[in-house]
Amino acid sequence: MAWRLLAKPFRLLGTTRAFSNTVDGGIKGPSMKTAVPGPKTKELIAEMDEITQSSMASVFVDFDKSKGNYLVDVDGNVILDTFCQISSLPLGYNHDAITEAVSKKENLMGLVNRSSIMMFPPKDFVQKMKSSLLMCAPPGMSQVTAMMCGSCANENAIKAAFIWYMDKKRGNANIGPDSEEFSTALYNKPPGCPDLSVLSFDGAFHGRTIGVLSATHSKPIHKLDIPAFDWPIAPFPQLKYPLEDHVTENKAEEQRCLQRVTELIDEYNAKQKFVAAAIIEPIQAEGGDNHASPEFFKGLRKICRDKGVAFIVDEVQTGVGTTGHMWAHEAWQLDDPPELVTFAKKMQLGGYYHTNDCKPRHSYRIFNTWMGDPARLALAEVIVKEIKENDLVKNAKEVGDVFLGGLKDLENKYPQLLLKARGSGTFCAIDCKTAAAKDTLVTAVRNKGVYVGVSGDCTIRFRPALIFQRQHAELTLEVIESVLKEL
Repeated sequence: MAWRLLAKPFRLLGTTRAFSNTVDGGIKGPSMKTAVPGPKTKELIAEMDEITQSSMASVFVDFDKSKGNYLVDVDGNVILDTFCQISSLPLGYNHDAITEAVSKKENLMGLVNRSSIMMFPPKDFVQKMKSSLLMCAPPGMSQVTAMMCGSCANENAIKAAFIWYMDKKRGNANIGPDSEEFSTALYNKPPGCPDLSVLSFDGAFHGRTIGVLSATHSKPIHKLDIPAFDWPIAPFPQLKYPLEDHVTENKAEEQRCLQRVTELIDEYNAKQKFVAAAIIEPIQAEGGDNHASPEFFKGLRKICRDKGVAFIVDEVQTGVGTTGHMWAHEAWQLDDPPELVTFAKKMQLGGYYHTNDCKPRHSYRIFNTWMGDPARLALAEVIVKEIKENDLVKNAKEVGDVFLGGLKDLENKYPQLLLKARGSGTFCAIDCKTAAAKDTLVTAVRNKGVYVGVSGDCTIRFRPALIFQRQHAELTLEVIESVLKEL
C-alpha cells in the first residue's frame, strides 16, 4: 500500500550539475580552508564550555552561507553534508520554499503567538494538520498526535499503548477506571499504576528521556546512572552479509529472535509484568544500522497481534522518504497496520500516528503545553508538498540505488578496510574493520570536504537530504575512495 500522496512526474533526477548549482545556491563542490574542526570552531567550543557541556559540538555552522546539500562552517569550509543535522533536514539548507513559508504573515503569527495547541488551537490548526501530517499518514492510519521531538513522540506513544492495553483489560469500552485505580495512581501503586512492560530490542535507540531509556540499548553512556524499568529485551537479528550469500543462516537467525520474543512475552506475563507493547525501528540507526527482512517484521507483527501487544514502529529516523518509502515499514507489506508509528526529525516536529482504538477516551491523558507547534506545522506542510511535487521519495530510492551500488564497489575493491555495505534508499551505511579505522576514515573524509555520520562501534552512516542527487552521491564516493587509497 502506498502512502496517500499521488506524486507528480519527477523533475530532478538525472539532471546535470547545473541543477545542483541551483539547489545548492551556486556552490559547485567542497572547498576546505582548514581542518575540521577549524580554529574558529575550536574557540567557540571553548567559550561554550564555560557555560554548558560542549564536547558534542562538531562544527559551528554559518547558516547564512549554507545552502542545499552544503554546510558552511565559521572557518569558511564548504562541506558536502551527508548527515544533515542528524537526518533532520529534509530539504537541505535554506530551501527556498521553507524560507518563503517562514516569511508569510500567518506563519509568523504562529511563531509570535505560540499557542497551547490542544487547549487554545489557532484557527487554521485543523486545516494545517490535514494538509501536512495527515496528508502523508502511513497506510491504515487516520489519527495523529503531534509532539515536539522523537523522544517525547516515543514516550507518549508508549503511554498511549499502556492506556490501550488497560482499556482492553477492563473489557468494556464504557467501563472506565474505578475509584481504587484513581486513588492508588497518585501514589505510584497498583492497580492505578499497573506493572506493565514494553518489549524492545538489543541495539535499539528510542530516546533519552526517562521512560524510553528503558527501551534504549545502543550505548551504555546513554543509560549510565539512570534508574530503569524491568522491561524485556529481545535480540535483534545479526544478519550476515552479503545477504544473498547467507539466506538460510539469516532466516534461522531471524526465527531465533522471534522465538525469543514469544518466550519473553510469556515469561513477563507469567510474573505479572504484563507486556503491553513492543517497540522497534525498521533499521536500527544509532545501534549500527542493523537491518532485518520484511519477513522478520511480519512475524513480529503476528506475535504482537496474537499476544494482544501493541506494535509500535519507531520511524523517527527512517520516516519521511529517506528509505525510498515515505515510511520504511511500508516495505514490509503488513496485512494490518501497527497500532502506533512515531515520527520526528525530517518532519520538523515529533508525534505519532495511531489506529482509532489507540485514541484515549478521556481528556488530558496525552497532553503537554505544546503538542506540536504552529510554526513547525507550517514547515511540515511545505515539506510534504515539496516531497509530493518533486517525487523526492522516488529520488531517494533511485539515488540510493546508485549510492549503495558505489559503496558495494568500494567494499569489493578494499575488502581489507570495508565490509557490510547496506541500505535502503539513501539511508545507507558501511562498516570499517575496527573502530579506530572508522575514526581515521571519517576524519580524513571530513577534512576533504564531506561530512559523514557514525553509528554503532565501526559503522559510517549516511543521512543526506531528500534533494541529494546522483552527482552528490558520486562525489561522496570519490572522496571516500581517495582516502581509502591513502590508507
